[in-house]
Amino acid sequence: MSDYFDTLIRVRYAETDQMGVVYHSNYFVYFEIGRTEFIRNAGVEYKKMETEDDCFLPVASASIRHFRPARYDDILRIRARVTESNKRTVRIGYEIFNDASGELLATGETYHAFCNRLGRPRSLPEKYRKYFGIGAHPAASTPKPS
Repeated sequence: MSDYFDTLIRVRYAETDQMGVVYHSNYFVYFEIGRTEFIRNAGVEYKKMETEDDCFLPVASASIRHFRPARYDDILRIRARVTESNKRTVRIGYEIFNDASGELLATGETYHAFCNRLGRPRSLPEKYRKYFGIGAHPAASTPKPS
């Protein structure tokens, strides 16, 4: 699967250490931002998926590989895409770039199992499957930073 969505964010001071370098755990927050925007851009209202269809998307595992540091006030391009999916699980891959230089800073992935509000596994409702790569794929696009 190759369709992706790019989200741009600016590194905030609170996300950095004393040297102005992004603290490593914040990359998982960036992954969540990328994933949320990817899902929204695909056409899924995640909140409605939870409230109307009792379908949740908890993270079962997450990994990251750092190449270069991100720093305070950098604009980051978070690229998210579905790399593997079926009606029970989805794996989302990420790349984080320094938007000004185009330099790849980190890569990673999160693995999710669809479940109900009680945490019990369930199948993804049919109406959402195309958005998670089960069938048609969402179109790629690139927004402007806010």
